[in-house]
Amino acid sequence: MRYIPATIPDEVDTLLLDLDGTLLDLAFDNRFWRRVVPEAYGAMHGLSVQQALDEIMPQLAAVEGTLPWYCLDHWSRTLDMDLSLLKTEHAGFVAWLPGAQDFLRRQRAAGRRLVLATNSHPETLRIKVEQTRVTDFLDVAYSSHVFGAPKEDPRFWQGFQAAEPFDPRRTAFLDDNLTVLQAGRDAGVAHLIAITRPDTSMPEKAPPAQFAWVRAVADL
Repeated sequence: MRYIPATIPDEVDTLLLDLDGTLLDLAFDNRFWRRVVPEAYGAMHGLSVQQALDEIMPQLAAVEGTLPWYCLDHWSRTLDMDLSLLKTEHAGFVAWLPGAQDFLRRQRAAGRRLVLATNSHPETLRIKVEQTRVTDFLDVAYSSHVFGAPKEDPRFWQGFQAAEPFDPRRTAFLDDNLTVLQAGRDAGVAHLIAITRPDTSMPEKAPPAQFAWVRAVADL
């Protein structure tokens, strides 16, 4: 099937942008949770990496899509590890997705307001901003932790729209998480675009039937 990227309609004046998997390469986060954390946890408890994964992954899965799943403080307490320090030690692996910076420059030149809406914990966001200066390209950045609910939750959208008034009819929302995109649709956002290759170290995800999509924001 021929790849025909989605487009952003001309009437859109606000872009709501996910961070990890949309602007930054999700390879960092996948590596951190699937390799770095299990290695460190295993070393603490005399476990192999696989044994550590077998202990950690069910705990992660049990709260997926909720705020604790994204909360660095929660996992630092749960695993009895300083995950902020561990993340800082590996921050050199944080990277932009190819073409994302040029995409943001083009959208800025087009006069659109660029709003980051991320589930990243504020400490994780701080580390990534230090590494990439991503907020230099944006008008404003919000972590869902400020609103006490993740982007999957209607309560996030209530708090977010109160803090950042925008016209949903003139807004596009870009994210790699289909559940999050559906929550944006439920909140009234008119234009939803899914990212199908959020992690450059892994194959592209199957294109979604329910949303417009692009492999990467560079294609917009």
